[in-house]
Amino acid sequence: QVHLVESGGGLVQAGGSLRLSCAASGRTFSSYAMGWFRQAPGKEREFVAAISFSGGYTVYADSVKGRFTISRDNVKNTVYLQMVSLKPEDTADYYCAARETPIGGVGVREYDYWGQGTQVTVSS
Repeated sequence: QVHLVESGGGLVQAGGSLRLSCAASGRTFSSYAMGWFRQAPGKEREFVAAISFSGGYTVYADSVKGRFTISRDNVKNTVYLQMVSLKPEDTADYYCAARETPIGGVGVREYDYWGQGTQVTVSS
């Protein structure tokens, strides 16, 4: 069982930066792949980024590639999402998720545990 708590969301102007954090409980964090997803009002939850258990493999949605960076610290049981050059279309609730496999996927249904989300609003 993994309990996930996101933080770091807020209001930022277009072109600005934010870093989201996701703190995980449990002693097996380092064996889980982790992902970030987002959901804008009235839209489906969508994949943003994923990272393998060791941090050696990452994958990004095309819409955020080159602007967002996912990373993890297996000592602190935390996964991060560094977001730069933010755009109004990045506005959404951002969720971290854990998958009980070494490599993460891009599908919502592939993940086993979810946080409660943190809101990101990018003003134009």
